[in-house]
Amino acid sequence: MSNIKKIVQIYLIGILLFTLFRLLLFISALDKLGESYEFSNIVLSFLMGLRFDTVISGYLLILPYVILTLNHFYSKFNRQISIFVFVIIFIGYLLAFLVCAADIPYFHQFYSRFSIDAFKWIDTPDIVFNMIIQEPTYWLYSIPLIIITVIFYLGLKRILLTETTPKRSRKFVLEITASVLFFLLILLGIRGRTAIKSPIRVGTAYFCSNPLLNKLGLNPNFSLIRSYLDSKNDANKPIDLMDNQIALRNVREYLKIDNDDTVNVISRLENQDSQNKIGQRPNIVIIMMESMSAAKMSRHGFPLVQTPFLDSISNHGYYFENAYSAGIHTYNGVFSTLFSFPALYKQHAMKKSPIPEYNGISGALRKLGYSTVFFTTHDGQFDNVEGFLMANEFERVIAQSDYPANEVKTALGVPDDYLFRYSIPILNDLNKKNKPFFAAFMTASDHGPYYIPEYFKPKNAKLENQIVEYADYSLRVFIESARKEKWFDNTLFVFIADHGYPKDADYDVSMSYNHVPLLFYSPKLIVQPKVFSEMAGQIDVYPSIMGLLELPFENNTLGINLFKEKRPYIYFNVDDKYAVLDNEWLMIVKKDGTKGLYKYREKDQNNYLVENKELGERMRIYAESNIQTYQYLLSNNKTKIKK
Repeated sequence: MSNIKKIVQIYLIGILLFTLFRLLLFISALDKLGESYEFSNIVLSFLMGLRFDTVISGYLLILPYVILTLNHFYSKFNRQISIFVFVIIFIGYLLAFLVCAADIPYFHQFYSRFSIDAFKWIDTPDIVFNMIIQEPTYWLYSIPLIIITVIFYLGLKRILLTETTPKRSRKFVLEITASVLFFLLILLGIRGRTAIKSPIRVGTAYFCSNPLLNKLGLNPNFSLIRSYLDSKNDANKPIDLMDNQIALRNVREYLKIDNDDTVNVISRLENQDSQNKIGQRPNIVIIMMESMSAAKMSRHGFPLVQTPFLDSISNHGYYFENAYSAGIHTYNGVFSTLFSFPALYKQHAMKKSPIPEYNGISGALRKLGYSTVFFTTHDGQFDNVEGFLMANEFERVIAQSDYPANEVKTALGVPDDYLFRYSIPILNDLNKKNKPFFAAFMTASDHGPYYIPEYFKPKNAKLENQIVEYADYSLRVFIESARKEKWFDNTLFVFIADHGYPKDADYDVSMSYNHVPLLFYSPKLIVQPKVFSEMAGQIDVYPSIMGLLELPFENNTLGINLFKEKRPYIYFNVDDKYAVLDNEWLMIVKKDGTKGLYKYREKDQNNYLVENKELGERMRIYAESNIQTYQYLLSNNKTKIKK
């Protein structure tokens, strides 16, 4: 099978040369390796690189393989075809090698693998050219590029242009079968993963807590192509609701920021004079509950008993009865809860390439000596959760690949109660390190396909109520199990939903889709339960935790400490519109500019905007200032504090 043999030989040479570029990048960036790394992770980073190199190799070789296969069954050496294949392979790899060479100085400049951002200055080519010409170190990378290109040229010439006459085989069916299977193998290599849920992503490379080793595994051609495709996605186009400087000025006024930092424009120090600055630091557990709308709870008027545990403990902590999710998707909930920025219409905050870095709760707590871990039920590559969180200070992500295969029951992985049971030994091990831990959970059972274990006996008749019962039961399992552990008394538990579910349809947005429970629960730390009626959002969870526990941090988010500050309004996004509300009024603004102002407490569907223009304008400016400020920070790489 000369067609398969030739492609395999070319693939191996390409992999070797891609690896040489990766080795060169690694050696040149040793100063960024730091002290907290293991040699085994260096090896794993290079092995991860083989996966991404295989993806790029698959794209480069799939068409040549088809041509060589057709020629093979023609059973005659055709030099013109061989030359044609040689040319397209050589040009493809040459371009790939050019990107690999350019990636090294780009990485040292931006600490990010090559992306579409490298072409931001294409409109001033003379300046860029002179910058390259005038920097001697950039020239150094042309040397390995030339050497590697020559090696590849000679190897490719030997493989493709050496004249041989294919041997006729009587095993025609066998060769056809082998050729088809090898074609499928190339497609698998391009996909990068055998998991059905998701192909390989940029986030797949993030497997440990060392930033350099996480980035090293990527192939810069992959990161370039991925960033280009993301930039062409209409959902990722930057929003333009108002002038950036006006939005920034308004937000700084809302947040009472009076410093003159022109780089970290929304950054402010909080809790710097607290008693807990060097004192005992409680463990923190955030549980993000799938689809747990406030409307599903008895305390919010649901007629059936389906959340008895959550209803019960909500009376034994600090409960916010007017809390709202940032969006209507799980990725909105995870991102906004942990990093305190809002949703931006249909933009997927965790799938951007390159992965943005934030000053979220994970990073703030790691600076204070906390261990950090995230638990999810399903494939860690879904929504790019694992890669995004590993790039943003989570030391470990526990996902479907960590659980026994027989415990995975649906496409969403393991059931909720198993997720919680599985976590207890891991949290115990973290507690033994004599340092506090931060754990975040994302449940999934209250999302189709539904699965209820046989050992759980629901009391309600309908499946939609039974699954909520089971989700509530799983919370009970976790808290009762945790209560038996030494670390329970010194732990703050925070319960919030990723989003609700669209039960009502009084307006263009379903209030129950974004109205979620928010509970701070710790029997030993919170001795006087209290209900708060102020407006609150997922974006406020992180600063509020830090404020409640008096932990010092630098707040570079749009979230506030709900225990000291009050919002005039809360806002949320529903893909093609946003809503902003206070305790009486709901304003909905669609992307086409259509607006409505409603008395949502009374479910009044009359539009009162004409009679209340000033109120409507204040609400619009408040929401759009916050949303536009986040877009500005994101577009200008200012989501993380620059020192």
